[in-house]
Amino acid sequence: MTEHGREPRALLGIAEVSGPSMYPTLRQGDQLLVHYHAPVRVGDIAVLKHPLQQDLLIVKRLVERRDGGWWVLGDNPGAEGDSRVFGAVPGELVLGRVRARYRPRAGDQRSVAGAVAWAFSALRPVLSDRSVSRRLRAR
Repeated sequence: MTEHGREPRALLGIAEVSGPSMYPTLRQGDQLLVHYHAPVRVGDIAVLKHPLQQDLLIVKRLVERRDGGWWVLGDNPGAEGDSRVFGAVPGELVLGRVRARYRPRAGDQRSVAGAVAWAFSALRPVLSDRSVSRRLRAR
């Protein structure tokens, strides 16, 4: 649907984590609240179009601004699929900033203690990590 020849722009959306690249910050199946078109900074977790396969959305941490775009890394150093493979991501492929994550309840959490633990950890804001740029330079 378009309005005055332009597509409407949603400010908020939901994305689901698939894969281990952002573990331990994000886990497989986590639901993310994405603030589209939000300004982003070093340390933010963002939703981006994959630079080599632009119909695929990825979730990565913005580590450093470089010529040609953003250097992005997953929080799991053992997982592949970040700027170490495809280089810097052009700024126009950064779609939005992740603001919060919702962790669905696991099927094995049937005890009262398990339900209480889940309730306290299910919805959390996703905070920026300002130390990532320093860690990148230390490698």
